[in-house]
Amino acid sequence: MKRIVIATKNPGKAKEFKTLFAKYDMNAVSLPELSREIEDIDETGTTFEENAALKAEQIAKLLQTPVLADDSGLEIDALDGRPGVFSARYAGEPKDDMKNIDKVLDELQHIEDADRTARFVCVLAVSIPGESTLFKKGYCEGRIADTQAGDNGFGYDPIFIPNGYTETMAQLSPDEKNRISHRRNAIRQLEDWVKNFGKQMR
Repeated sequence: MKRIVIATKNPGKAKEFKTLFAKYDMNAVSLPELSREIEDIDETGTTFEENAALKAEQIAKLLQTPVLADDSGLEIDALDGRPGVFSARYAGEPKDDMKNIDKVLDELQHIEDADRTARFVCVLAVSIPGESTLFKKGYCEGRIADTQAGDNGFGYDPIFIPNGYTETMAQLSPDEKNRISHRRNAIRQLEDWVKNFGKQMR
C-alpha cells in the first residue's frame, strides 16, 4: 500500500482524506502520525493556493514523499472578499472564533440580507517531489446570518447559511455539513486524480 502524507493536525480533516484515499488502496497519514515532528509552516501567502502550496511543497521536500495540504477560509462579497486568507485570525492574535464572528457581524450590521452573500473556499495542493504542484478548489455558497445559531460547527459555521438552507452550518448534523462543505467539494474534484495516481503507484 502506497502512502501520502496529509499536512494537517486536525483529526476531522484527516478522517475525510483517509476515507477518500483508502478506496484506492492508499494509506493517508496525518502529521501527528509521523515518526518525526513537523514544525508548523508559516502561511505567508496572499492566496489560498499559495498557502496550501507552501505547506505541501515544504513538507514534501523534507520527507521526499507525496503530500496533500489545504487552505480554506470565508469570502464575503460585501467586504470585498474579506476575511479570505486571514479568516482564522481576522480579529487578530491569538486566533479566536468568537472574536472573528463578532468582527464580521459588526462590519455587516448595515448590510441588507440580499447583499450578505458569501462562500467558504477550500484549496487542496498536492506536491510530489520532482513534479508540478496540483491544485483543486471547492466552494460552499451561502450568506451571512444576522446572529449566531448552532453548536455543531467551528469557525464561522454559526453565522453561515448555505444556499438552499434556512439553518446555519453549525445547526446542521455533521453528516449533512460534510456532504455540502467546501472541503468535501474540493475532495470530489480530487477524486479522479487519486484514482489514477493510485494505479500509477501500484
